[in-house]
Amino acid sequence: MADVKVLIAFYSRTGVTEALAAAIAEGAEAEGAEVRRRRAREVVSAEVMALAPGWAEAAQAMNARYDAPTAADAEWADALVMGTPTRFGAISSELKAYIDGLGGLWVQGKLNGKAGGVFCSTSTTHGGNESTLLSMYNPLAHLGFIIVPTGYADPSLYKAGTPYGASSVSHNEASPPTADDLDVARFQGRRVAAVAKALKAAGVK
Repeated sequence: MADVKVLIAFYSRTGVTEALAAAIAEGAEAEGAEVRRRRAREVVSAEVMALAPGWAEAAQAMNARYDAPTAADAEWADALVMGTPTRFGAISSELKAYIDGLGGLWVQGKLNGKAGGVFCSTSTTHGGNESTLLSMYNPLAHLGFIIVPTGYADPSLYKAGTPYGASSVSHNEASPPTADDLDVARFQGRRVAAVAKALKAAGVK
């Protein structure tokens, strides 16, 4: 049995954020963690989805690959890493809906002392990656997580990502993350898993 359990809860529409989630999972598993990847579900109507070509088809494909995240997943995990595309410089409504469903665990204090991290993607170079990542720190703090930033604790951060979490820019073409982006994501997975392991061993609450 793994020493530490990591939940990666993300929303992805075109697969860019999904690719970052996969790299974070690789890093966490390299640190010996058991990982669950979960995709948040759409909260808009089919009519709205139809306005963006390929959205419904991509959602169906990804939902076949991943279960939806649940409160039970968060309780199971020693660490939660959340990922989202930016939506007007902030978290997507799909992922926020999942976070808002964790109130039952919050009131019981069941998320206190777990490690938390964030990652995101955006379509444009200055499309709000850092503001989105920082906005995701707020619910982590309220829920009792110990926030684990990437910092500049690995050489990969001098080429890509942010000190707050892994990120990617798709240049309005759903371009996949670069090799440098994925290196940051793998480092983030390793770091969050290592910190979660240490917190668990120390009995931090």
